[in-house]
Amino acid sequence: MASPARMSAAALMVALAVLALAAGGSAQLQYGFYKGKCNGSDVEAVVQGIVKSWFARQNPIVAFLLRMQFHECAVNGCDGGLLIDGPGTEKTAGPNLSVKGYDLIAAVKAELERRCPGVVSCSDIQILATRDAVAAAGGPPYAVRTGRRDRRQSRASDVRLPAADFTAAQAVAYYRGLGLSAYDTVVLLGAHTVGATRCAAIKNSRLYRYGGKAGATDPGMDPALASTYKRWVCPNVSSSDGNTVFLDDQWSVLRVDNNYYKNLQRRRGVLSVDQNLYNDGSTRWIVDQLAGNDGLFRTRFAEVLVKLSEVNVLTGAQGEIRRVCNRFN
Repeated sequence: MASPARMSAAALMVALAVLALAAGGSAQLQYGFYKGKCNGSDVEAVVQGIVKSWFARQNPIVAFLLRMQFHECAVNGCDGGLLIDGPGTEKTAGPNLSVKGYDLIAAVKAELERRCPGVVSCSDIQILATRDAVAAAGGPPYAVRTGRRDRRQSRASDVRLPAADFTAAQAVAYYRGLGLSAYDTVVLLGAHTVGATRCAAIKNSRLYRYGGKAGATDPGMDPALASTYKRWVCPNVSSSDGNTVFLDDQWSVLRVDNNYYKNLQRRRGVLSVDQNLYNDGSTRWIVDQLAGNDGLFRTRFAEVLVKLSEVNVLTGAQGEIRRVCNRFN
C-alpha cells in the first residue's frame, strides 16, 4: 500500500491537473511571452510608447480601451472578435456601435507588423494597450500574461452584454458567468470612474419615466443632480438624446480613482446599475470599503482586469495571428 505522503502527493498532482484543464488556454499564457521574438524590439515597450503618445493627445482613450476590453472579453472571451469589420460581426451589434479605440489598436498592430510580422496577436494588443492606458490615467501599473491568439469567428448574434438598468443581483449573476465574484463585479464597474454615456440611457429609466410613470424621476437619485441633468444636460426633448453624461465628476472623469464609489454613497450614480450597487445591501458594503480606500480599489482593480483579460483565451496553435486586426487572414 502507498504511504499517506505518497497518496497526498498523488492527490495534489491530480488536483493540479484538473485546475490546469479548468483554466483552459489561460494556462498557456505567460509573462514576457514575446521576449526575444520581435527582432530585438521589446513588444510591450512599443505598445506602451504608442499608448502614452495617444493618451497625451486624447486622454479619453483610457475609457475607450477599458470599454473595449470588457465588450471583447465578455463575448466568447478575449479573442479579438470585436475588431473584425463586416456585416453580422460583433462590431455591428447594437451595444458595440459606440465602442471606440479601434484606430489605436490598428496603429499599434501596424508598428509591430513592421518590426516583426505575424508575431503579436491583436487580442494581446488590446490587453496590453488597456493596461498601459490605465497606468497613464493614474491607475495602477500591473503585469499581464500574453500569448493569446485571434479567433476566426465574430458574430453579432453572440453579443449579450449587461443592461444599464440591471439590479445588483442581475449584474453579479452576469459577471459570475465570466468567472468573477460579487466583489469583482463591484470593482470592475469602478471602470465607470472614467466612463460616459448618453442622455438616452437615463432619460426614461431615471429622469422622466421612472418605473414607467410619465414625468416620474427616480427618487433614489440625488435631487440636485437630477435637477441639473433635467435643466442643463438632458432636457426632455429628443435633441438631447445624444448629449454626453459623465459617469463620474468631471474633475475625476479622466483619472482612474475611487471617486465613483463616493458618488454612489451620495446617491449620485448615473446609471441605474451603478446606483443599485449601493442600494442593495449585499453589495453596499463593498462600495463602502472601496470608497474609503483608494489604495484597495487600485489593487483590486488591477487584479480584476487581469482576471477579465484571461477569460476563454485561445493559445498555442488555436486561432491565428492576424496580419491586420479588422479582418481574418
